[in-house]
Amino acid sequence: MRIFRLTGLRGVALALSTMIAALYLSSDTARAADPIKIGFGIQLTGPLAGNGKAALLGAQIWADEVNKAGGLLGRSVELVPYDDQSNPGLVPGIYSKLLDVDKVDLLLSNNTNQTAPAMPTIIQHKRLIMGMFALAINEQFKYPGYFQIQPYGPNGKDSLTRGFFENAMAMDPKPTTVALVGADAEFSKNALEGARMQAKRLGLTVVYDKVYPPTTVNFTPVLKALQATSPDLVFVASYPSDTVGIIRTAHEINLEPKVFGGAMVGTQYAAIKQQLGEALNGIVSFEQYIPEPTVKFPGIEDMLKKYQAKAAEVGVDALGYYVPAFVYSALQVLGEAVTKTGGVDQQKLINYIHANTFQTVVGDITFGPDGEWVEPRMFAVQFRNIKGNDIQQFTQAGKEVIIFPPKYKSGGLVYPFIKAQKAAQN
Repeated sequence: MRIFRLTGLRGVALALSTMIAALYLSSDTARAADPIKIGFGIQLTGPLAGNGKAALLGAQIWADEVNKAGGLLGRSVELVPYDDQSNPGLVPGIYSKLLDVDKVDLLLSNNTNQTAPAMPTIIQHKRLIMGMFALAINEQFKYPGYFQIQPYGPNGKDSLTRGFFENAMAMDPKPTTVALVGADAEFSKNALEGARMQAKRLGLTVVYDKVYPPTTVNFTPVLKALQATSPDLVFVASYPSDTVGIIRTAHEINLEPKVFGGAMVGTQYAAIKQQLGEALNGIVSFEQYIPEPTVKFPGIEDMLKKYQAKAAEVGVDALGYYVPAFVYSALQVLGEAVTKTGGVDQQKLINYIHANTFQTVVGDITFGPDGEWVEPRMFAVQFRNIKGNDIQQFTQAGKEVIIFPPKYKSGGLVYPFIKAQKAAQN
């Protein structure tokens, strides 16, 4: 073997350039091997933990599938979740840590109350944020790097409330009065604002309009005061524990408006469906996906089959209709954007998501300038024919009838509220 020696300045320069090239190659290889980190705050403890744990499982299913297929751009995907304990006050610190310490590549956010306090930090860092369940957040911030996976559309306050009121106004005789009540928190206040706009648009008289502290556990004084106004319609904007308390109290005091329901978070959760059982009959609420014959999206049944098998193992929401499929879809959008743009450059990702339509397990999604779906698709549903507390009945059609929008309608409104309840008993 012959050994060639490099001498003089020319040899030294060549040796140095070779070493530098090797270092750069080693650095690039290391970067390519690093995982793509996706960070987010999530409720794993506290009153919203059921929602957060189901969301996390939906995200994990997507990450597992992607990693088994070789990752994104040859890099594995790593989820970096932090428990915000259902406490919005912890959120700014979590997102500062994700960005400044963990150096995550992509961000998700959670519900309305948790997304709002995260936005200033995200905007300061000029990062893309994919919101999961935030109502009308970007009306305030107008941030071009914000996107929302929930199908509220460009006017979330309207789309969340329109189905309730459109069906109510189709009754004969038409209603003339409405009572509004909800929690003193971001989501509920936004939903109530939407309800006020609907009432004004339709010429309804608002006879009761109050918010209660989020810590409220006794709803009898609230609903008794509301009942005293004899409203035709009762619109409630509530969170899971509130929803259960309000529905139980409504039955206890024999609240009998023509239509009862609204933007009631919790009626979408398997545990609450099972807990309330027949008490849900007649209530109008909202959903994003349910197994009605009018709703068919490619891939969703397979995704939910995987989710439901794992949910039984880890003890989270047994159905997965409300949150997991949409978290999975949010990550489908981010994954496609990373693949198509060839990296995690934030501005390139933002531009790509604004410019394209995405095929996801919850249907085709096109985002508008505000980061919301161009076409809203919030389902107004009425609970029907529920017997006992068997959770499996909710996998059947006809238990949550879609009454809005017309494109997905699977039945009409049964009214008044007491008739809808009695119909289920026959």
